[in-house]
Amino acid sequence: MSTSSMKFSRRGFLKTSALSGGGILIGFNMFTACSPNAEVPKEVVDISQLNFNDFNAFIKIADNGVVTIFSPNPEIGQGVKTAMPMIIAEELDVAWDNVHVVQAPLDNVNYQRQVAGGSQSIRFGWEPLRQTGATTRQMLVMAAAAKWGVDPSECSTSEGVITNAKGETLGYGEVVKKAAALEVPENVPLKEPKDFKIIGTDAGNVDIDKIITGKPLYGLDYKTEGMVYASVLRPPSFGKKLDSFDDTATKEVSGVIDVIKFDDKVAVLANSTWQAMKGKKALKATWSNGSPMESTEAHDKTLIGLLNGNKFETLRKDGDVKKAFSEADEVVERTYESPFLPHNCMEPMNFYANVTDDKIHLVGPIQTPARTANQIAQKLGRNPEEVALEMTRMGGGFGRRLYGDFALEAAEISNLAKKPVKVVFSREDDMTAGIYRPSIKYRIAASLKDGQITGYHLKEASINSNMYGLIPNFFPAGAIANYQVDVAKYDSNITTGAWRAPYTNFLSFAEQSFFDEIAEKLELDPIQMRLDLLQKVKGTTDDRIQYSAERMEEVINLAVDKSGYYNEEAGVYKGFVAYYCHNTHVAEVAEVVLENNQPVVRKVTCAVDCGIVVNPLGALNQIEGGIVDGVGHTLYGDFIFNDGAPHVNNFDKYRLIRMKEAPEVETHFVKNNLSPTGLGEPTLPPAGAAIAIAIKNATGKRTYKQPLVKNMANAVELG
Repeated sequence: MSTSSMKFSRRGFLKTSALSGGGILIGFNMFTACSPNAEVPKEVVDISQLNFNDFNAFIKIADNGVVTIFSPNPEIGQGVKTAMPMIIAEELDVAWDNVHVVQAPLDNVNYQRQVAGGSQSIRFGWEPLRQTGATTRQMLVMAAAAKWGVDPSECSTSEGVITNAKGETLGYGEVVKKAAALEVPENVPLKEPKDFKIIGTDAGNVDIDKIITGKPLYGLDYKTEGMVYASVLRPPSFGKKLDSFDDTATKEVSGVIDVIKFDDKVAVLANSTWQAMKGKKALKATWSNGSPMESTEAHDKTLIGLLNGNKFETLRKDGDVKKAFSEADEVVERTYESPFLPHNCMEPMNFYANVTDDKIHLVGPIQTPARTANQIAQKLGRNPEEVALEMTRMGGGFGRRLYGDFALEAAEISNLAKKPVKVVFSREDDMTAGIYRPSIKYRIAASLKDGQITGYHLKEASINSNMYGLIPNFFPAGAIANYQVDVAKYDSNITTGAWRAPYTNFLSFAEQSFFDEIAEKLELDPIQMRLDLLQKVKGTTDDRIQYSAERMEEVINLAVDKSGYYNEEAGVYKGFVAYYCHNTHVAEVAEVVLENNQPVVRKVTCAVDCGIVVNPLGALNQIEGGIVDGVGHTLYGDFIFNDGAPHVNNFDKYRLIRMKEAPEVETHFVKNNLSPTGLGEPTLPPAGAAIAIAIKNATGKRTYKQPLVKNMANAVELG
């Protein structure tokens, strides 16, 4: 592993089956004409008009040499629609300029894990996608070698052309029929990273032209002939049930076609989104309380009660925390609090469904297409094989589109209306009928003796669900002999779920802020304290540990070096954080200045070890977006419930970070040849803690509750 870095600064997969001979079966069909001098036609707009021939589930090539690679996983802005085909193209050895990328539909036969979640797409796809390209290339080489009567080892490939030792060439398409008849080779060698031509180079977003010119691309853009729009009236508060409704005024609204009740909801169908939403506003409904009407004030008391209680599930326990605490010179305990948060995707929830006797046709933005298709089949009592689901690009997901409730609504309404239906949420629908990040409180206690941390006890109290089992094995697990993680939850009728970097998005803030305070109390350098703890993890045989002490140490040193952490600058206050989540190691240094006695985040320097960087340009987008998102929600994100309803329902009152408030982000990648890991989430969790520590260093006050701006008045002055 190298300590060198790259600096940047700006403001499912092919299934294989074993043959009787132990080989691998790849589904070949046809593959023709990839000529040596193939170029992408400049005038082609609709690739459906070209004469494409299937090679396998991932690859098509047209007679004129245009290569199409299908991207299997949902695209939510994380860049997999660009990066995954890059991996295939690298091993296939074709020119990236000659590649056209298409979003694949849901296909449970030819692809695996067609999911966008957990920053896992590239990590899980790395080896299978490389093998897909390499195996295809090798079979083409074998066919060309047989035609020339030479050994395949004498042949080389480059940009879709096979060349032998004599300099003779054949385009891939010229030998594909012969290749299809060959036995599929096993364990095809993959390229060495030093030989990569595509991986590791900047590739622009394959959808960028459509994005900036407004061409149809997103779920909201999808239309079919005869389609109607649906706007749904849902309960105004969590806990409410529909008693009755009057649609007299709704049916008088121009363009309204029908009004349909389903479950505790009422759908208004119309010829346009505006007409449907206008019709919904005209509905008169009466509601009754079906379950308790909950509030943030009550939740706060409940969660504190859980932390004070003894009804916990222990997720990890090393040593004897109680004994360490009883023998300590001092025990430090702090409680950290976070609110619910909505996802606020720029593109509101929407989905298209056309339920007929023959099939269920679904189109829209969804992070979990297979699960959603199965849920709809089950809901409607249909065979899952009757469901065809096409994925569109998503205008943001952040975990909200893991849940297919809006797709299920579209299918239910279409089934009742007997026509194709497009459900569209308004922003108010999105924020009030959403699935939220759960409100969580953490209580962390540490025992200190002889200038060392001897015990560590983390307690979590959360709404509806607790941290998943791997998180207790993140740092500082393994570094402190007496270590315990306990969790408790309160079951609420407010729907909660994954929100970008689930649980770690706030846990990082709590733990890293706590470590900074402990270092201050022990009069230790906060960075050296972490490095010393990591030394205790090196060489561990504990296979539960999820992070690498060596890789964490490297990002720490890189961030410290590149940020000039120890270089003092008048009026500039710094905060340091190192964190591991979603298989990626990150260290961040935030810089804060005071303007009119108010802290302003000026810059964040970020060091990342995500293994091989497939597309540096796309990686930067994810890193910077995660940091800005983390900074913004830590400073401003707030969401309160009263009587089961959120206190805000649109952006006029919900505070988001502004463009002018986004800090400069300087990124450095650790250069190594390790398999790539995720980037969509790992830079968000440490960002909030880094700025909180920097703000403390600027103001002398620590804030234990998010959002920081709202709670700065209650910050604790130290010293």
